[in-house]
Amino acid sequence: MTTASPGDDVPDGGRYGETVFRPEQAGEGERIDFGALAYDDITLARLRALGVGPGWRCLDVGAGTGTVSRRLLDEAGVASVLAVDRDVRFLAERPVPGLDVREADITAPGSVPGRFHLVHARFVLMHLPEREHLIARLAGLVEPGGVLVLSDAVDLTTDRTPTTPYTAVMRAMWQGLRATIGTDISWVPSYPHLLRAAGLLPVAAEVHVPPLVPGSPISRFWADTWERSRAAMLATGLVDTRAVDEAIRYLASDACAALSAGMLTCWGHQPAGRR
Repeated sequence: MTTASPGDDVPDGGRYGETVFRPEQAGEGERIDFGALAYDDITLARLRALGVGPGWRCLDVGAGTGTVSRRLLDEAGVASVLAVDRDVRFLAERPVPGLDVREADITAPGSVPGRFHLVHARFVLMHLPEREHLIARLAGLVEPGGVLVLSDAVDLTTDRTPTTPYTAVMRAMWQGLRATIGTDISWVPSYPHLLRAAGLLPVAAEVHVPPLVPGSPISRFWADTWERSRAAMLATGLVDTRAVDEAIRYLASDACAALSAGMLTCWGHQPAGRR
């Protein structure tokens, strides 16, 4: 996944993929794929509903293991996909015709050449500083008549949500990741406004919340994510290691009664007359 650029906005704990969620750590590709299993069908359905298909040139930012990139080629029949990530080891493992891989930091000026009919980024911007500036930059990569599609996490847990092993650890995770690598989902509901401010018209958004069913991909994704961010959670003082272990067991049990963090997807069109 593409992460933040060096500079004053980078937290002391480093960037995504360094202190937490390191790609060289055993099983990290599998963790990413659990998330893909939970969300890819929703993502592909939305992209196809937006008209993505034959002849389209696509940019997939923070492409991870490349599941969306490959499905765009295999199922939507697009002409090409440029998959960009700061670390491309998972993308390079499974090359396919039409898929170009570029190791680059999307926050660096000029890191991606050209313009595209589709620019897509999922679970990327939530980990980055200077988000409004970056949204404007991504919008500038969209061909007139094309579309920018951004997806990130939203958490439906509120102050009135009953405290359970799940809610306690999820709250600690968001706080720990924000302190460690700068992850911030609080601004994600403002996507429609930010895309409109970037000159895209019309814009719209939707939210998908996958069910937390024992053994499901999303439940396994969260359990694995908590394991890998355990140190960041413990540093908050909100939970101890026993609480994390209890939450992982809770996810795998029939006693689990919780709402997963969801995925907000927002899209905006580059006006056809713009050059």
